[in-house]
Amino acid sequence: MRLEEAGPGAGARRARLMSPLRSIARSLRDVLHLRGVRDPGQDVDVEHDGVPAHFLLQPQHEEIGYTRFYFPQGKPILAQHLDLVLKKVAAAFDNFPNQQVPRHQFGVITKACDCPLYWKAPLFIACGGDKAGYVDVNSFLDYWRNLCSSCHNPASRFLSVLTRGQRDYLLPEDFIPLVQDVVETHPGLTFLKEATEFHSRYVHTVIARIYYCVNRSWSGRISLAELRRSNLLTVLKLLEDEDDINAITQYFSYEHFYVIYCKFWELDRDHDLFIDRHDLARHSDHALSSRLIDRIFSGAVTRGGRHKLREDRMSYTEFVWFLLSEEDKTHPTAVEYWFRCMDLDGDGFLSMYELEYFYEEQLQRMDAIGIETLPFEDCLCQMLDMIRPEVQGKISLSDLKRCKMTSIFFDTFFNLEKYLDHEQRDPFASQRDHDNEGRELSDWDRYAAEEYELLVAEEGGQDPQEDLRLEDEM
Repeated sequence: MRLEEAGPGAGARRARLMSPLRSIARSLRDVLHLRGVRDPGQDVDVEHDGVPAHFLLQPQHEEIGYTRFYFPQGKPILAQHLDLVLKKVAAAFDNFPNQQVPRHQFGVITKACDCPLYWKAPLFIACGGDKAGYVDVNSFLDYWRNLCSSCHNPASRFLSVLTRGQRDYLLPEDFIPLVQDVVETHPGLTFLKEATEFHSRYVHTVIARIYYCVNRSWSGRISLAELRRSNLLTVLKLLEDEDDINAITQYFSYEHFYVIYCKFWELDRDHDLFIDRHDLARHSDHALSSRLIDRIFSGAVTRGGRHKLREDRMSYTEFVWFLLSEEDKTHPTAVEYWFRCMDLDGDGFLSMYELEYFYEEQLQRMDAIGIETLPFEDCLCQMLDMIRPEVQGKISLSDLKRCKMTSIFFDTFFNLEKYLDHEQRDPFASQRDHDNEGRELSDWDRYAAEEYELLVAEEGGQDPQEDLRLEDEM
């Protein structure tokens, strides 16, 4: 029966039910008094029907200690471990006069901190070495202790070092000291060291490739989360263990840089490091449709929300993104790149109208050279069967990312040469090659290797670096 139930005799029944509680409360107060224990509610308790409030359920106000599980900067390192690192660093400084280390020897200190070797240039700058030309032991120990107190894993420390603690994201210019140091000190690039006119082009190629793979948000800013999810720090570690720079195909390969730069050089007739839509149309013997080229220059694939100085020009770094996307259409960034170009109304879907718009020019080009064409309706059925979109009648970006044959899809609508090539061979046949260690090569790796061999053959075996220098002088 509910205590608040109304009706005749309800008050008497309520009193009988509450009586035992009052007796228990009085007994407990007597016991506490005899033992000298203060009644916890004697000053603040308010009795309810004679029962002290501290015998009723009350909300808990005391703080409860929860175990922390989210550490955006990494889990704090143990003080003992940090002390050991600092002792090792101090011992490394002892080997230099006045405990001062110049820039060209700062790799010793970098390794003493358990950092990859090629952090050395940005680390030297971050702790103030560029001002005096050296770093002394006391200033570095203070810097490293402060850094480790707030940045507890390699990714957060790397970001703080490159930005000098000023930002929580990386900009392209933050990478310049690091990549320039690779040019100047890596044994695989000694031949490039004296050709200073090509340093900036190699540096900007590497940085553009880093952003292409790491900056998944297209913001022009690499966040800590993007850095952690990428393989950039792993590749940086490989640089100190591999003398052949071309064995590291991601980001730093000189052969890849040579291929990209030569392709741009062929299109950039006035060599001002910009090309227009007419220059780009000559790429790969006019393989791309004019409608697709117009979309590229419309700003559809502009990064970071910035506006171009001129919409009719493409910079060298923008060309790097274009070529990477054109030659490996399975890469996530490439899928996004071409999806943006084909999504004319920006609604996040490729409609049948948009597909027909691009395919229409392909039909016209095939008719012009006397090639039998496939009607759009038949082509559309093939593409929908291949993509299997979740929403009937329109294709989303996620649909394309799930598909393993995005190259065939995109080439069908805007690259005539590759479209015809796909038509002449089995699209389901394995197209992948493997390197000397059995690892599967990407479409880009295979393309770069083939093009580099062709370029070297055209030069009659001449050193590519020497050839680039002669071309630049012309």
